[in-house]
Amino acid sequence: MKKVLLFMMLLVASMAFCACKSNTEETVNTDGSVSYGGEIVVGITQDLDSLDPHKAVAAGTKEVLYNIFEGLIKVDENGNFVPAVAESYAISEDGLKYNFVLRKNVKFHNGKTVTADDVIYSLNRIAGKLETSDPEVLVLSAFSIISEINKTENGVEVVLSEPNSEMLGFFTCSIIPCDYNEQSTKPVGTGPFKFVSYEPLVSFVVEKNADYYVNGVPYLDKVNFKITTGTDAAFLELMAGSIDLFPYLTNEQAVQLNGKFDIMDGTMNLVQALFLNNAEKPFDDIRVRQAICYALDRQEILNVVAGGKGEIVGTNMFPSFEKYYDKSLVSNYNYDLEKAKSLLKEAGYAEGLSFTVTVPSNYDFHVKTAQVIVSQLAKAGIDAKIKLVEWATWLSDVYTGRQFETTVIGLDSKLAPSDVLRFYPTTSSKNFMNYSNAQFDELFEKAKQATDENEKAGYYKQCEKLLTEDAASAYIQSPAQLVAVNPKLGGYKFYPIYVQDMSTIYFKK
Repeated sequence: MKKVLLFMMLLVASMAFCACKSNTEETVNTDGSVSYGGEIVVGITQDLDSLDPHKAVAAGTKEVLYNIFEGLIKVDENGNFVPAVAESYAISEDGLKYNFVLRKNVKFHNGKTVTADDVIYSLNRIAGKLETSDPEVLVLSAFSIISEINKTENGVEVVLSEPNSEMLGFFTCSIIPCDYNEQSTKPVGTGPFKFVSYEPLVSFVVEKNADYYVNGVPYLDKVNFKITTGTDAAFLELMAGSIDLFPYLTNEQAVQLNGKFDIMDGTMNLVQALFLNNAEKPFDDIRVRQAICYALDRQEILNVVAGGKGEIVGTNMFPSFEKYYDKSLVSNYNYDLEKAKSLLKEAGYAEGLSFTVTVPSNYDFHVKTAQVIVSQLAKAGIDAKIKLVEWATWLSDVYTGRQFETTVIGLDSKLAPSDVLRFYPTTSSKNFMNYSNAQFDELFEKAKQATDENEKAGYYKQCEKLLTEDAASAYIQSPAQLVAVNPKLGGYKFYPIYVQDMSTIYFKK
């Protein structure tokens, strides 16, 4: 598997000045084997939950909108932060000020030039600091420490109320026009592609942004993101030749397509788990949660659903976050059926128990994982039944409403360890598992505020250990990503965030 290493370039405590610059006339060079033009069809397995980037919840939505919207900075395929709408940035020694110099003459898709006012509006909107706020905007909690945003001679300065050395990764949030009110129906950004059309449950179409500030990209004229009913339906279209690229193959499908498509092997940078509602009986008993962890043979799960590909995890942190990831936690719950039965007996469930596993039906990978989990739990006397729901229902009932017992899903994040663990603080609106541990809350706050990277990593590893010891959920894997690419195409890249970048795709000559 291709490994993508994430480099946290935020060592502000040890630097008097941190800056990054980029040539505003950036150009993509090719070796002459690239053709310009053409259209492709990309298969996706879920409908979009919003066209407004500040309202999108699902990773599957954000991976598509990535082609339309950009932040002040973005991340390259190696995990490095690189300028985007901003041409350079600097961080003060005390970690309290972030200064961004804007690129000159960057245009939104409606022809308007990006200004400092647009940046200030966008950051305030996603921070929930506008005078008139939209309740549908997903407020970024990391921006709660922004005390002021000031115009400078050539950009903006963001002032924080407390130091935060992880803040840079959050400035990948989308910059949008301050005087445009149709983002939810006709999205406008600065990215390499611009919006053409959207038909719910059918397609999302984008076309080349001829005014994009990076010379030479994108190569394609148009991309049609075709919304299928699931992986199996997309597979049939791949076999029929009506889809050119599909990024969610199962291992069995990849084997069947080998020779007909180029099969790319990378990582999703998700944490997949059987997430448990800690507030619901019997999961309010740590012994039950631990029993479930012992009852799962995670290697068998990987073997069945992904042909052994992927990486087993023992907590909610990506292995690619090497500095912050505690690999030793993987062995905390090695498969032990007798231990699982013993804990269930101790908790008063000697005769077993039953519960429901709610899974979004459009994610075949999670459905197949749930099927293996159900089979394994049965050996411990646990009767688990799968409940398939539509994605919108999962969002409303499970993620927002917290009306569930267990669920199989994958959690993504921005390039900040605090964002990976944002689901677990007691008061977090994203804590759909209802996990609560005062010690975790304290360590999490210390980690966010620490400016020494080694100290920060130590705090986060303590947080991860608590999640594992508490069996907050039954962590399974950071899944492999198998992508089918038409052999006529080149340029597909894997990123350390969950995106599908169409700007680098081209037809081979």
